Amino acid sequence: MLGRGTGDPEAVVIGAGPYGLAAAAHLRGAGVSFRVFGEPMAGWREHMPAGMFLKSTPRASGISDPSGRYGFNDFRSRSGRGTVGDTYPIPLAEFIEYGEWFQRQRVPELEHTQVTGVEGAPGGFRVSLEDGQTVSARSVVVATGLRPFAHIPPELSAVVEAGRCSHTSEHADLAKFAGQRVAVVGAGQSALESAALLHEAGASPTVVVRGPRLVFGDTPDADVPSTRPLTARVTKPSSGLGPGWGLRAYTDIPWAFRFLPDEARAVRVRKVLGPAGAWWLQDRVDGQFPVLTRHPLAAAEAVDGTVRLSLEGPTELLEADHVLAATGYRVDVARLDILDEGLRRAVRRTERGAPRLAPGFESSVPGLYFTGLAAADTFGPVMRFVCGTRFAARRIGHHIAARSSTA
Repeated sequence: MLGRGTGDPEAVVIGAGPYGLAAAAHLRGAGVSFRVFGEPMAGWREHMPAGMFLKSTPRASGISDPSGRYGFNDFRSRSGRGTVGDTYPIPLAEFIEYGEWFQRQRVPELEHTQVTGVEGAPGGFRVSLEDGQTVSARSVVVATGLRPFAHIPPELSAVVEAGRCSHTSEHADLAKFAGQRVAVVGAGQSALESAALLHEAGASPTVVVRGPRLVFGDTPDADVPSTRPLTARVTKPSSGLGPGWGLRAYTDIPWAFRFLPDEARAVRVRKVLGPAGAWWLQDRVDGQFPVLTRHPLAAAEAVDGTVRLSLEGPTELLEADHVLAATGYRVDVARLDILDEGLRRAVRRTERGAPRLAPGFESSVPGLYFTGLAAADTFGPVMRFVCGTRFAARRIGHHIAARSSTA
């Protein structure tokens, strides 16, 4: 029996965001029995701010299904909205709606309950659920998204403890900061869009940037890639990450990325499509609120209800009511409390803490798979984006099917 059954499945998928849903869809396509747990698109609904837009284009925002017929534009067409091209920024609310539609169509067996723990057991794993039940499975796919890996610099630890600093992933609505002074630390899409949303909600943001300037992406030169000028298509071919041969390699042959040395992979994951705002965001940022470039953060303290940031730059002190850390995510298996301590210790990791994965996304613990951002240090920056679900889910589905056939 595929999907949800009365007995123990071959595989359990933990998480119901794009990577978890894609993995489940491909497991069904590969003929593997599975159960999948979580709330559909919960990370996007609960940990991303209302009013935001996706940085990726519509054609790069499809959740993978073996049939290839359930992409973002398929959703729009079937809901009577018509297809859209590269110049259409996807609203967060619409993307969540798409993910929920994908789940109903391709993963109807999703169980709306949370996994509370995973431990090794004879022949595989024992998975504990919040309702007290346990499930045994030979394989487990960890698709828990970004939230476990939210990073706040140690320089902000004192104001975190004082309740005056939070990560961007902690907020689904920035309107609660209306009337407050908010220091936004970071220079990427999350920082710049959060600052714009804060400004538009009546807050007073100041963006603190370590680098010399803000960077914004280029406006697409065509709405549909096939209509781009021939010279542009040859010199900078389109890809899910943007135009250029380098980006095309990251999307087309992510399997080759794992052969690079550790440090080379870590640098590319961090810097390729690094801190930058989307092209459509620039008008909402430039001249709208203060941006302090060349101002590395030195220290922070909370004094009498006010945050004081010590900066290394012309402005040495910045006062605010709250600090919003738009400082990204750092994968570290040690932070995955859902795995018991024995499993966490058994997973071979890079120096930075990311799992070392085999070609099928399997970790050093047989049957334990990681997908999404947790797989980026092995397979490259495409794993940071929804378009990476195609490569990841296909590999995982095929690999687990092969393991199942040898059981």
